[in-house]
Amino acid sequence: MADFLTAVSSKKIVSKPAIEKIQDLSIRDAATIDTPQAALQALRSQPSHGTVNNVMSFLNSRGVSIVISEPVYASIAHELVSNLIPNFWRVLKQQKSDWYPLIVALRNPAGIGHLLTRLRTLIMESRQKKAAGATGSVPEFIEDTLEVLDRVLSGVSVSYQIYEQILEFGKNDIQRRLLWKEYLAQVASGRALSTRAEAEDVLKERGTEISSSSGNDLAEWLGQNIDFMLTVGDEDKDLNTAVNKLASKALTLGYTDRLVAAILANCIEVDRATRVAALVGRLKASEQRKYINAVITYVTKQFFQSEVVSKVDEPIDQSPTVSGVACLLNSFMNNNEVLKDHIVSSLARSAIPSLDDSLATRRSVIAALAQDEEKLQTLFENCIKTFGDSVYVKHTPVMQQEALAQTLALCCGYVQRIQPMFMTMMAKSTYHVNGMSNRIRAASPRARFLGVAVGTAISKMLDKPELQLKIELEGSEAEEARWYERLAKVDDRLGSISDLRKKPTSKGSRSRSTSKPKPTAKVAKTPTITQIQGPRVIEVLSNSEDEDADLMIYSKPDSDPEDSDDDPTAINRNKPTAPVYIRELTAGLRDQENYDRHELALATAAPLIRRKTNFGTEVTDHVEELATTLTGLQNGLELENFAQQRQQALIAVLLARPAQMAQWFARSFFSGDYSLMQRVAMLTTLGLGARELAGMKDSSTDELIPAAPSFPSKQLPPHLHKTYTEDKTATPVSKLTSSMARAMLSPLASQAADTLSGPNVLKVRTFSSRMEVEAARKKPIPNALAQIVADNFFFPLTGRWWLQIRSSSDSIYASTHLLPPFLQTLSLLLNASGPNTLSLPQMTREYWDLLLSVRGLAINDKAILGALLFGFLMLLETNENKERLATEQGKELMETQAWVKMVFEGLGAGSEEDERIRVLAAGVVIRCQEVVEKYQRRLAGALMHY
Repeated sequence: MADFLTAVSSKKIVSKPAIEKIQDLSIRDAATIDTPQAALQALRSQPSHGTVNNVMSFLNSRGVSIVISEPVYASIAHELVSNLIPNFWRVLKQQKSDWYPLIVALRNPAGIGHLLTRLRTLIMESRQKKAAGATGSVPEFIEDTLEVLDRVLSGVSVSYQIYEQILEFGKNDIQRRLLWKEYLAQVASGRALSTRAEAEDVLKERGTEISSSSGNDLAEWLGQNIDFMLTVGDEDKDLNTAVNKLASKALTLGYTDRLVAAILANCIEVDRATRVAALVGRLKASEQRKYINAVITYVTKQFFQSEVVSKVDEPIDQSPTVSGVACLLNSFMNNNEVLKDHIVSSLARSAIPSLDDSLATRRSVIAALAQDEEKLQTLFENCIKTFGDSVYVKHTPVMQQEALAQTLALCCGYVQRIQPMFMTMMAKSTYHVNGMSNRIRAASPRARFLGVAVGTAISKMLDKPELQLKIELEGSEAEEARWYERLAKVDDRLGSISDLRKKPTSKGSRSRSTSKPKPTAKVAKTPTITQIQGPRVIEVLSNSEDEDADLMIYSKPDSDPEDSDDDPTAINRNKPTAPVYIRELTAGLRDQENYDRHELALATAAPLIRRKTNFGTEVTDHVEELATTLTGLQNGLELENFAQQRQQALIAVLLARPAQMAQWFARSFFSGDYSLMQRVAMLTTLGLGARELAGMKDSSTDELIPAAPSFPSKQLPPHLHKTYTEDKTATPVSKLTSSMARAMLSPLASQAADTLSGPNVLKVRTFSSRMEVEAARKKPIPNALAQIVADNFFFPLTGRWWLQIRSSSDSIYASTHLLPPFLQTLSLLLNASGPNTLSLPQMTREYWDLLLSVRGLAINDKAILGALLFGFLMLLETNENKERLATEQGKELMETQAWVKMVFEGLGAGSEEDERIRVLAAGVVIRCQEVVEKYQRRLAGALMHY
């Protein structure tokens, strides 16, 4: 048996490490790829890493691209997306030399199309019900495909690279146009954006963290690609055509402002605005108007965002920024009749919100338009006609009327210098004469003043001193009228686009020179207390210790075991101190990495701002920076009293500079990039800050401060009790409006009870003493809000709201999230201004028109309906002069009564919210009925032609 198995030969085998085996296997299996058929065969036969690299090298070689319209290349694209990415992407992405060739191979319409198709397939698979126990890697595949798609569409030159591929591999012009059209449909029409959003939702539902991409991001990327393509070709006709189609298709995304901002951001720095203007000029007329609107919006936000118009009797200096913007706009309007006509129409009809929002922007636009005398004369004539129209005077918001008055005053100066004869002819025309008559007999004091101010400015320009229009004005109105006269003398010239470029060196040196000496100046000006005045606390020292001899001496108590720590490194010996200066407060608010410092800064923000408001200029110099920082804060550290403390700080910022900051909050509410909660915080700041400014500070602001812990009881701690008992959606403004509604409706309930309980003759009248009556009577309080509420709080909100609603049918400002707090804020402003405010008639007219316009939205939403009814009730309560109300607002009064009565009859008794709305509706009907019954004859005469 021993010699049954005989050894023939023997060989020694040396084993290699596992990694060397894999490398040898990869090298051995790396087949040479030199044809598309070989590449397809390699991809289908479970390729190794080396084979994949060879396939990528072939696909990136000269003369090869999967954009070629052949079946074999379509199959290769399918294999790359469906098989290669799931198997190899997480290995390839470790090194750029491995993943970059794959990205380049897929950077074309065919590759992007296969990626989007793969994503849609994976999304459908993820939403299908799976059998019990089945496991899948669909979320991982979606994540990998999304990452590849993001890298394919990453970079400012992607569109140009794809255009070059199409130009090289397209067989004819028709195929090239179709391929470019397919690419635009993928990235510029929202297909990629919508598919990516669905994929993100799938991943978020499964708890996968992924960076989200919004429409603004895509629009910015498209704008950068358009800018890059403009830098490459100037005389290339085919390239210009491709850019035109890309610029036209990008408008369908709906993010025009961000698109144009991305295009102009670099063009201004390198003086390439003429190419952008030429691009816009080659588009359709409707698309040109959209682009110029976005250009005006961009320059307003970029260069005139912090503009503060002080209507004082001082010379209005020329501004290099205004001249630079005028040069930029002139490059678009030069030799472009479509844009000139659009600008003329927009200035006269308030069609562009940014024009009504910024005087500097209007100065720039008029300076650019003044290069064409005929268009300037047309603008002046249209402004004269519109400004004096009786319907316009009665129904247009004051903000738009002021903007038109300023535009008219600016045009007067330009026309007088260019065509004085035309100026004289228009001043003596029936449009101007009848318009002045309509203005002077207008019911609104503000409308009358604007007519007087503009009419006086025109008269002083044309008439002799003895024939000039002279109307006596007093106080601030006289100074503002002189400001309008100075506005007619403004003569802005075209500057250079270089005036708009950033100058970091000069700005940095200026900021350093202005910021360093401040602490020294503050310290030098700080008064030194050398002698204590007033009552003093005197410590009486006694040398005798006999009185304390009988007292028992207690030993020092031990430290609390909860405060002890065995680890000395865990003790924080560098606890932050409360900020003393505003710059320290701002730094602490921005430092969200340091929990203690950020929490302390937010907790001390409100008292520090209030304390520093009237102490030097530290707050006023940084008031807008403070407002921007506080408004943009996010509760990333999950602070317990974050909302309350931030709200208190915002109110303190508003009260530091009420007129300036009220306009800033109103402007930011409509134009800033903020969330819904941040916009509601702005409204709360305006409403509660206005009440405090009017001397009506009450529990509405005190409730923002958390309650101190009370004696232990069966009740939950205050923060838990508040969590489980209060309505989390209720804001301070909504709580305040509810309490005010109850206060206004309680007399009506008492009156109804008196009516039902029997005749008043049977009642016993109780007489009060004079002292009791005087004690119960409310003492008059100074109302600092009444003088500034209209121009700085109320009209900026209503005017911008009308602009937003007219420009977009589905605006977020008409949604159930923002419209109720917006209406409640306007109601609080109206109430805080008081019944004796001079602008109350015009505020009443604008607010009533606004309330009547949202009736359609209120029918289907209880929150909007409640805010609407509260607004009606506040109008009727604040206007104590019912006779004027019946005379000037008779139609609105009758229309409100009929509609609210219909709403009241249609509401059924049900939930607590329904009962609250029924009570509000009943209160409005009763208040309307009181005015109607008292002034029936006057209302009948006013409604004869209704």
